[in-house]
This record gives sequence, structure tokens and C-alpha cells, in this order.
Amino acid sequence: MKKKFKNLVLFTSLCVVSMHFLNKFLTFTATIRELLQTGTGNFYQWRFGKIYYTKQGSGSPLLLIHDLTCGSSSYEWNELTTELAKTHTVYALDLLGCGRSEKPNLTYTNFLYVQLICDFVKNIIGHKTDVLVTGDSAPLVITACSNDNTLFNKIVMINPMSLYRLNEIPSKRTKLLKLLIEIPVLGTLLYNLYAMKTNVEDKFVETYFFNPFKVREEQINTYYESSNLGSAKYLFASLKGRYTNLNIIHALKSINNSLFIIGGAKEDDIETTIANYGYYNPSIESTTIPKTKHLPQLESPEDVLEQVTIFLG
Repeated sequence: MKKKFKNLVLFTSLCVVSMHFLNKFLTFTATIRELLQTGTGNFYQWRFGKIYYTKQGSGSPLLLIHDLTCGSSSYEWNELTTELAKTHTVYALDLLGCGRSEKPNLTYTNFLYVQLICDFVKNIIGHKTDVLVTGDSAPLVITACSNDNTLFNKIVMINPMSLYRLNEIPSKRTKLLKLLIEIPVLGTLLYNLYAMKTNVEDKFVETYFFNPFKVREEQINTYYESSNLGSAKYLFASLKGRYTNLNIIHALKSINNSLFIIGGAKEDDIETTIANYGYYNPSIESTTIPKTKHLPQLESPEDVLEQVTIFLG
């Protein structure tokens, strides 16, 4: 009996050690290219961790906020920042848990990011700012604007998260999934398997772009690196646990800011999403970019730039 127990302990230890080294290897191979450099940027010393951001150009301030996924970063705006900087002081940040910012072990919530956005505008930008935001981060900006509309001017949302998905709150199943992902070795392995390069490539081909032939290897590698740079699994756990979701209908109805939605014409249910946002705030303007899906700013940047420029004036 003792021998069987010792063998079980030995086998378990070997499995844990093997998974640990596999995790290290996967992280090393994902980040070896060092595509996400920090030399041209700055760090905002926020109370929950260092926030990476860049600042360029001159003119009225414009804050760029990327989508809320583990692979997202301010790289999302690379095709637009140079042109936008000709007429604006452009701030592009990596949200906490994303890109080059710190990725602490905590529960990431809507309110955490709302506080980050408000603090960043107050302490770094220092002026009322326009905002350009993507996907699941759009509700964060709407909530932040509702909390303090003195910080925000015009808001442009690219393929904002649907109001239906925002109503999905944490359940017993999603809470258990979050705990599983946060387990030190096994959870890390599960996350690394999710964040493999093949899965990132599938995301670009099936979800982010309409035309798969427009996807560049550099884009895949950068998102792959961002997914594996630091401990992105904690954000992933919170996303899977639905802790970043929040019903924003009240906030959407209460704000008086100029709002504009840019949709990828081939994005799933985009017309329904635009209609739902417009129902609760009839002043919202909108347009769609033909032959694009979730990231038109990477797939068709010229068209997105044209619409943003028209709206912001």
C-alpha cells in the first residue's frame, strides 16, 4: 500500500514538473520574437499595476482603447495612429492584463477597468478626450462616461459588445471554470493550450477578418505574443467567468455625448447590435465598413480612418 502511494506521489510530481517545463517552453516560443517593444512608450504607475501607453502627435486628445481579449494590445491601432496623430494628440494604452501592461493575479471586472480609464484620463491626459474603442471594451467606456462625463467628449465604438452578451452574469459553472484556470500549473497549461498560435490564427481567419487573404503573419505573431506575455491567464479566467460583463442600458440612456458606431458589415449580428444601442440612445450615429468583420481597423484601415475623421471633425 505504501509503495503504491509512493508511486502515485512520484507520478504526480513528474506530471507537475513536466507541465511546468512545458508551460515555460510554450511561453518562450511565443515571446522570442519580441514584437511588442516598450522602448517607444511610457508606463503609468497605476495602483493595481503598471500601464503601458504611447503618446504621439499634437492637437485635441484622442484615447485609443483596444478590444478586451488576452491577445489584444495597442498594436490593434498601428494602421491608424500615424494619420490620427496629424490632427490629434493620440494616446494608445494596453489595458491592465493585456499586452505590455502588468498582468496581476486578481479578478478583472467592469468597474476595475472603468476606474483605470477614468484615472488615466485624469492623471495622464489631463483634458476632456475623444475616445476610439473596440468590441468588449466599448461598455467600459460607456460606463466610465456615465460615471463622469466631464472626462469624455465624442466616443467612437467599433463593433461594440452586444447588449445581450452583457446580461450574461457569473454562474456556478463559470465561477468554477475561473477557479480551474487560476490553478498554478494545470490552469496555466490549459490557458497555454487555448493561446496556441494555431488558435490565434483561427481567430483571425474566422472572426477578426472577412477576407482571410488579408491576414498578415506579423498580426498573428503579435497577438500570439501578447497572449503569452506575462500571466494573461488571470484576465482569461475573469472573461470566462463573465466578471467583466455589466448591464449598461442605464448608462447608455443617461449619457449625452456624441456616440458613433462603426460596424464590420460581415460581423455577426452587427445590425441587431447597432439597433439595440440605438433603441436606448437614439442619438447614436452608425455606419458599416463593407467586406470586414471584427477588426476593420486592421482589415480596412483607410475606410475606418475616413469615418473616424469625419465624425471627430
